[in-house]
Amino acid sequence: MSQVFDTQKQTASAWFRCLRDDIVAAFESLEDRHASDAPAGRFEVTQTTRASDDGADAGGGLMSVMRGGRVFEKVGVNVSTVYGQLGEAAQKSMAARGVPGMDSDPRFWASGISLVAHMQNPHAPAVHMNTRMFWTPHAWWFGGGSDLNPCIEYDEDTAHFHAEQKAHLDPHGADLYPELKAWADEYFYIPHRHRARGVGGIFMDDRCTGDWEADFALTQDIGRAFLPAYVPLVDKRRNTVWTEADKDAQLVHRGLYAEYNLVYDRGTKFGLATGHDANAVLMSLPPMAKWV
Repeated sequence: MSQVFDTQKQTASAWFRCLRDDIVAAFESLEDRHASDAPAGRFEVTQTTRASDDGADAGGGLMSVMRGGRVFEKVGVNVSTVYGQLGEAAQKSMAARGVPGMDSDPRFWASGISLVAHMQNPHAPAVHMNTRMFWTPHAWWFGGGSDLNPCIEYDEDTAHFHAEQKAHLDPHGADLYPELKAWADEYFYIPHRHRARGVGGIFMDDRCTGDWEADFALTQDIGRAFLPAYVPLVDKRRNTVWTEADKDAQLVHRGLYAEYNLVYDRGTKFGLATGHDANAVLMSLPPMAKWV
């Protein structure tokens, strides 16, 4: 059984890396086709590492960040594969979520991709996407999704984003898209602001039906939905004329995004709690934001 899990972990990790490569190429292509006197943006790639308390290797990944591009003001596309033993606080958190055996064997393995894009043009929507696999000796599951975060909303953009996600999820069951859409609406809500941080998307966590292949296929299709859902919106809005008032609205909206990620986001908390590279964990924060 351990050999089966090893193969599954390698397969999932390789898929997240392939998805990362496709997204990086698509985003650099967006930079190339946007007419500007400024140089086209390119990703700066940094190897990230993680060590256990005794200094032993505990995994790492790639942090790919583009800053000051023609289209993207800041975008990060990170992949990581980390492993080791969960600390006491993380063990209690996992046990509270129903993961068995954490007190007797706190080993874990986790791999995934995480993406956040903040745009130059306020009319082009910010976006978030992540998918991941988590394993312990007594359980495994998948999680992730994507959500659109425009500061200036266009109903047709929201409709397109959701339609692409629905099209990719429907082959896995007609009830799945409504379920994951509702989950995203709940998960990406900011209680202290009494509002959502964007126009929603899809989200799942602790996905384990007992059929690894089926759950992995669903996770792959969540990842595959991202580029066709998002890139056409950027192409549509990247040349829209904007005003200083539009830019101000963008900076204020980014403040909402920063608040959510620092206060509520499960991935941010997990990354910091397990000692992953802080710059990679906090890659999601916007380059500039404003509070009024």
